[in-house]
Amino acid sequence: MAEFSGKRIVLGITGGVAAYKAAELVRLLGKAGATVDVAMTQAATHFVGAPTFQALSGRPVWTDLWDSRPNNGMAHIDLTRGADACLIAPASADFLAKLAHGFADDLLSTLCLARDCPLLAAPAMNRQMWENPATRRNVAQLRADGVTLLGPASGEQACGETGEGRMLEAAELFDELAAFLQPKRLKGRRVLLTAGPTFEALDPVRGITNSSSGRMGFALVRAFRDAGAEVTVVAGPTSQTTPRGVKRIDVVSAREMRDAVMAALPGQHVFVGVAAVADYRPVAAAEHKIKKSDAHLRLELEPNPDILAEVASRPDAPFCVGFAAESRNLAEYAEGKRAAKKLALVVGNLVQDGLGGDTNNVTLFDGKGAHPLPPGDKLAIARDIVAHITGMIDPCTV
Repeated sequence: MAEFSGKRIVLGITGGVAAYKAAELVRLLGKAGATVDVAMTQAATHFVGAPTFQALSGRPVWTDLWDSRPNNGMAHIDLTRGADACLIAPASADFLAKLAHGFADDLLSTLCLARDCPLLAAPAMNRQMWENPATRRNVAQLRADGVTLLGPASGEQACGETGEGRMLEAAELFDELAAFLQPKRLKGRRVLLTAGPTFEALDPVRGITNSSSGRMGFALVRAFRDAGAEVTVVAGPTSQTTPRGVKRIDVVSAREMRDAVMAALPGQHVFVGVAAVADYRPVAAAEHKIKKSDAHLRLELEPNPDILAEVASRPDAPFCVGFAAESRNLAEYAEGKRAAKKLALVVGNLVQDGLGGDTNNVTLFDGKGAHPLPPGDKLAIARDIVAHITGMIDPCTV
């Protein structure tokens, strides 16, 4: 991922069984191009040995405040200089208390106190420790001090109990750290999107839909969230997961999607219609399952509401972005859609290049012409689209 190319991360590991997840996190970060310096407490080495992290990171592991390897003897100072972030994962209850009260009695707590980069922590502890009033006070103090807390999650714990206190998985921490490192160019902006397909019922079990997976829509949801925007997504039937901090409204049909969009629209700065909305619906859905027979079946269809056109035509319309998935003549149809609906931007692609898959190949059409983007995975393309939108809204932010 481009987010970690050239980045240096200091990963602090404290004593807890969740330390095994940190090994996978180091692997993911290294694979994505990050340089990872690992600092461990002595307690952490009882769960996973330092040689494991040295092998995965390809760099020396730091455990001792009195380590003599630095020429100046100041590893607690040098490690965070020039780092892009310091993440403590797992962060035990004891270590959170140290951070909250400014204790510095080992290498990791000292480098956190003397750091010159943002600090994040992924709590990991028994549910009762997490719920303890002392821990709650410490967490509140850390947030007030500007420390970013990632998690914890709720689930089964190593002690056999179930509840909040479980550390996020390595892949989740990877994504959260990537999001943290994104420039917050849309902070203070509110963005409303539609995503996924719609489903128009023919009878209780059948309907008209399409092969949209919702991946592109939810990639944009994440990209807007990561850029600092307050994001709401109206989602048709899709299994895509919702990024942390995003408001999700689930719908099924085009009319339900239209009603949800109009209810959520006031106060929005940007509206992006990514959903593959069915153009038509049955005039009347059968009350019971339509039985198979040898006779021809005729369906009468009527147009669905054009959500994007309705939003764009409002006198208080936000900055409107449409999507055009075509099977041919992309430039002609995408530019025609932009002009007809008076949209600021249309993102166009051929259905054979991206519908339902993990990658995409898109061209942006605005008042200045066509802007092809490099093909790639949908999150990378979503970040490029958000950057383009940001530049159109406020050129000074790019």
